[in-house]
Amino acid sequence: MTRKRVVAMLLILSLFSFSAFADVHITLLNTKAEIQAQLEDVAKVFSAESSGITLEIQPVQASESPFQALSTLYASGNAPSLAMMDPADIPLFAEKFLDLRKEKWVKDSTDDFEAVKTKSGAIMAFPLTVEGYGLIYNKAVLAKAGVDPTKIHTTAALEEAFKKVQASGVDALIIAPMDWSLAAHFLGVAYSVTARNQAGLESFIADLKAGKADVAKNKAFVGLLDTFDVMKKYNAGKADPLAITLDECPALLGRGKVGFYFMGDWAWPALSSFASDQNGFGFIPVPLSNNASDFGNSGIPVGVTKYIGIDKMQNTPEQQAAARTFLDWLVYSKSGQDALVNTCSIIPAFRNITLSPTAPHPLSESIRTYVAQKNTLFWVSIPAPDHWSKVGASMQKYLAGKIDRRRLYTEINDFWKSTK
Repeated sequence: MTRKRVVAMLLILSLFSFSAFADVHITLLNTKAEIQAQLEDVAKVFSAESSGITLEIQPVQASESPFQALSTLYASGNAPSLAMMDPADIPLFAEKFLDLRKEKWVKDSTDDFEAVKTKSGAIMAFPLTVEGYGLIYNKAVLAKAGVDPTKIHTTAALEEAFKKVQASGVDALIIAPMDWSLAAHFLGVAYSVTARNQAGLESFIADLKAGKADVAKNKAFVGLLDTFDVMKKYNAGKADPLAITLDECPALLGRGKVGFYFMGDWAWPALSSFASDQNGFGFIPVPLSNNASDFGNSGIPVGVTKYIGIDKMQNTPEQQAAARTFLDWLVYSKSGQDALVNTCSIIPAFRNITLSPTAPHPLSESIRTYVAQKNTLFWVSIPAPDHWSKVGASMQKYLAGKIDRRRLYTEINDFWKSTK
């Protein structure tokens, strides 16, 4: 091959490499509605810093689960380049996502990837955020009521705290009635305590499907719902519990109108806008019994809660390459790390990201404390895409007093028996 021909080929290859990101448009399906505006800001920064890539953030409709939203987009031939999904959803789309096991960030992640790894070892998604949840409390409200949150380890102690807060002239708590919060997170505590790990979860659910397990006879479920009954009794929205909106809850807690709110650290972007003291909040675990030692370690659930997969079916190779570039940008660029930690207020799942938030984030700090103390529970991602809608509807009926405890147990058991 002549030198002239080699130069010509190198020129062609360089042009191809340059043009790989010439006017490439990629989309990210966002299933964390609380950071839609923040992600749109992130997209603007990334699009400005990348050469020829434009990133668009697509929101999921409030009535849709992540699974439903992505299934609809695939069916219509409009799959996003990147899809943010719950851990249990990733295996359901494994044949449609790229294998990312050779990406650099895999070695830098704190995640074990068990939730998104195939039997062949393929890693189907990028771990976006580590989160935790429990009962968020307003420090000023509890201090005024004479409540020490570090002493609340039992259902009885929680009710006593509610009574003291109420006696101080403030409502005890607010319960967010969203199906995902009630089924995926609140009931998730009982699944977690029962299972303890992924293998245990799979075994427990197999028993539920086969009718060998009964939530009515499960101590964790019974204890958790005993606590829920106490929460219902002191709920600031009990007159019409299903009418409470997700926007109202952080406003009530942040303004000191209630003492407690069951939710996760993802509530901080909304909560912070109502808080006069940006450091005035923390978490306590949801009690499961009147004997604090009944379940051993019963801290707050913590884990990777959202993953991002890259489509390989309906996006071009150029779009797939651009999507990979975006994930690398999040992990390794200063702007990307800032986007995760400060713009989106999340805890990254990467050990190389040591950036501290520039603004207070007491909920993340509370989670880090539980992790440091090894006082955390296995984060359960229910491996049934309609669990939060169907079991969540049962929990909503129970919250509203439309069904009793026996009927709730029956509906949960029946759900699993009918799930293949």
